[in-house]
Amino acid sequence: MQTLTANARRHSLYLARHLDNGNLKPEILHPMLDKVLDTADFHAFADWEAILAGENEAELARQLRLLRRYVAAQIIVRDINRISDLAEVTRTITLFADFAVNTALDFAHAYYQDRYGTPIGRHTNEPQHLSVVAMGKAGGYELNVSSDIDLIFVYPEAGDTNSKRTRSNQEFFTKTGQKLIALLNDITSDGQVFRVDMRLRPEGDAGALVLSETALEQYLIQQGREWERYAWCKGRVVTPHPNGIAPLVRPFVFRKYLDFNAYAAMRALHRQIRSEVGRKGMENNIKLGAGGIREIEFVAQIFQMIRGGRIRSLQMKGTQETLHELARLGILERHTADTLLAAYRFLRDVEHRLQYWDDQQTQTLPQNPEQQQLLAESMGFAGYAAFSDGLNRHRNRVNAIFNEILAQPEETPQQTGKSWQWIWQENGSGETLRNRLAEHGFEAETVAERLEQLRRSHKYRRLSAHAQPRFDAVMPALAEAAAAQPRPTAALLRLIDFLETVSRRSAYLAFLNEHPQALRQLAGIMGQSSWVAAYLCRYPILLDELLSAQLMETEYHWPALAAALSDGLANARGDTEAQMDILRHFQHTQIFRLAVQDLAGLWTVEALSDQLSALADTLLAAALPAVWADTPKTHTDTPNIAVIGYGKLGGKELGYASDLDLVYLYHDPHPDAPDIYGRFVRRLTNWLSAATGAGTLYDVDLRLRPNGDAGFLAHSTAAFEKYQHESAWTWEHQSLTRARFICGSSAIGTFFDRLRQQVLTQPRDAAALAREIIAMREKMFAAHPPADSDVKYARGGVVDVEFIVQYLILAHSYRHPELLDNYGNIALLNIAADAGLIDKALAEQSRTAYRFYRRQQHNTKLRDADKVNLTPELLNHYQNVRSLWRQVFGEDARFEAV
Repeated sequence: MQTLTANARRHSLYLARHLDNGNLKPEILHPMLDKVLDTADFHAFADWEAILAGENEAELARQLRLLRRYVAAQIIVRDINRISDLAEVTRTITLFADFAVNTALDFAHAYYQDRYGTPIGRHTNEPQHLSVVAMGKAGGYELNVSSDIDLIFVYPEAGDTNSKRTRSNQEFFTKTGQKLIALLNDITSDGQVFRVDMRLRPEGDAGALVLSETALEQYLIQQGREWERYAWCKGRVVTPHPNGIAPLVRPFVFRKYLDFNAYAAMRALHRQIRSEVGRKGMENNIKLGAGGIREIEFVAQIFQMIRGGRIRSLQMKGTQETLHELARLGILERHTADTLLAAYRFLRDVEHRLQYWDDQQTQTLPQNPEQQQLLAESMGFAGYAAFSDGLNRHRNRVNAIFNEILAQPEETPQQTGKSWQWIWQENGSGETLRNRLAEHGFEAETVAERLEQLRRSHKYRRLSAHAQPRFDAVMPALAEAAAAQPRPTAALLRLIDFLETVSRRSAYLAFLNEHPQALRQLAGIMGQSSWVAAYLCRYPILLDELLSAQLMETEYHWPALAAALSDGLANARGDTEAQMDILRHFQHTQIFRLAVQDLAGLWTVEALSDQLSALADTLLAAALPAVWADTPKTHTDTPNIAVIGYGKLGGKELGYASDLDLVYLYHDPHPDAPDIYGRFVRRLTNWLSAATGAGTLYDVDLRLRPNGDAGFLAHSTAAFEKYQHESAWTWEHQSLTRARFICGSSAIGTFFDRLRQQVLTQPRDAAALAREIIAMREKMFAAHPPADSDVKYARGGVVDVEFIVQYLILAHSYRHPELLDNYGNIALLNIAADAGLIDKALAEQSRTAYRFYRRQQHNTKLRDADKVNLTPELLNHYQNVRSLWRQVFGEDARFEAV
């Protein structure tokens, strides 16, 4: 121990002074050096209960100061000797700060309670306690040994104390707070516990020392400033008393929508700090100078501010854990996060050594050569020059990353669209405007009319003084980007619709001003697809995906995505609306990514359907346990239920806007099982189909369950099995050919697969089956005439292919069980041909036709394709499928359109 303290004292005048003066007793200090300190060690340091019971204020102040001295010495010795790491250092001193605050608060509360009685809430009539919020480094478990602590005092509600010497709760807690501050902040012969800074409270030094939760909420809503959002991001309640602070602060700090206004606000705050640094000659300040600690904190916080409202896992206090989470989420590249983390640890180690020297709150590098050399040695360098080189490497890397992320973009909409200002000039001549629009390929009359309508609209004229300049700046850039598209008029009109939709949310205008490249990409996407344009108008929050490194990556790791989704739902447990929104944000993000990739030609229709089906599977699997946990009066932790997908979901042929055909099966002997699972299915269906603030998820169709709309929402496995064997119609067995287990109880999934095989492989009268399926097809004519212009219902179209495949499965799977594999119609036609059930040439032609039909349907939805043209190619596809129909069913009735 002597060697450790001897080495540490060389680097700390503060430690040497206390050792030399006998203020640190070896029998107390040395045992502390062998372990990581925690709250139990602080409690064991003195007889705090006796001190509190005796109202011995002087002794309490003395013992807290003595404890602080030993804690500081323990940290210095372990850190200088590299026994501890940064996390231990900051955690130890933060835990001590929490202990000191709570101990002082207990004393102060008891002191005034003896004199004035217990403060009682006016509305709840419950005893009240003061909550202390630690801000800044104390809130993030990031304190330095010599840090001050930023505190805010909040009590639950107004009222009065319950004694003859009545005081209002405001007065009682003001006195309590004042005594707490004095116990920690006052300098005595034993020193000081912590400098206490109360300036982060509402109104700062001019505001009340304490305030009620209601007053805090009103302040944040009405007067809360941008810098206070960053401050409250680290706010942490350190006292154990019940309070409602978190739910009223969270929406102030973390906005529901992506908040790109944070860029400008953070830049303004950083410019202010940079100006102060330059003015005071603090370039050597490793916290505030370029590439310093503050810039790393800013990088972490900018993403918390922008995305924390959507991604709850980013609502954390510490800088290091935030950077790790940003890398995990892919928001920051792992290399970038590792660079920032390494620099942060290095800079914080330097900061601590600067403060160890004489227990001063400083971040400025020393000028004294002797101190410089000792600093370098404590950081593992032979000399100060080598240390400076290492420090500057870290700072340069941090500054480069900071500038890349937060600096003003070199290319702004004003620059990219400067030659297009004419399109949005109020004094432009109508005829001149139309001529110039025509020169750039626009339908002049249509666009000019839309621009004039926009200028006169209430939405534009009522924009705030903050939003309108952003709107005006981005309009010329939008027009320039639209002019570069193959269909410039469509692109510009859709962009204007989008701009008008988001104009009241200036954060989206900020995004378009911040990212000109994304603006051009947006124009390209909207120019190709009215469906994607409408999707973005519904969900403008997806703009952020244009910046994602994963946007064009077609490798979808669904297990990893499912794990991230489950984590998000778990983090929001207890908040049903938030969980429903998480599901919707997840789905919208993946659909947008797939659509953008699809427009770029990166997917075939079949492969895209596989991905959309995997997305639906993932969402259902994540929603099921979350909804069960949200369902009241359940009797088991895990529901004994399975979700079965039918139709396009069952056949893995989902499109962008497909609904989900679902059937629910349960196996549970509990007497209330029918009621419990019925309630569960209603709740799950609501989670999937209800519109929330985040939009919609899926339309859910339950009509394929036994007895359709007249049947139970969930069926027991026994009832389902009985129904399939005894009551199901042929069309229901046709539907079963495309059904598959999605999620839930694997045992029920196994049961379903077995039952499906039993039902589908029953020997059938092929001729009778053919007559039933033909009759079923003809019944559809009344509602869906088989016109050649409709590739789905035309004779020889999509439905005919599906009916052919379903017939082949029902008629022949008892001899050819390979037909039971739910691989989709294209694969099943090939399997049937290999089994000799249909002609190979006709099967291949029908496979080609089916692919063509699906591309046609897909392009009509996504790429603004015109309605079907009766080309020779299409008519030939119809004829090929009709030929296969004749071979399978042996009839040609009703082939003409009716």
